Amino acid sequence: MTYGEKLIALGLNIAYYRKLRLLTQEKLAEKADVSISTIRKLENPNMFTGVTFEKICRLAAALDITESELLDFRKSK
Repeated sequence: MTYGEKLIALGLNIAYYRKLRLLTQEKLAEKADVSISTIRKLENPNMFTGVTFEKICRLAAALDITESELLDFRKSK
């Protein structure tokens, strides 16, 4: 997987778990203490936005999953 493909997969994972938890982007941003624009950029497959490990940890905690689950780039979800 290329770097861009991994960023897209991360965004898809964030969206998947967010929807599974019935959270809006706004609510997830609030729970993870990140900006709404961060969530929007990460979930947008046309924007290659990098993310810090700190934000990955915050997002995983807000989604009640491990960082490993968030970074699991399986093809099917």
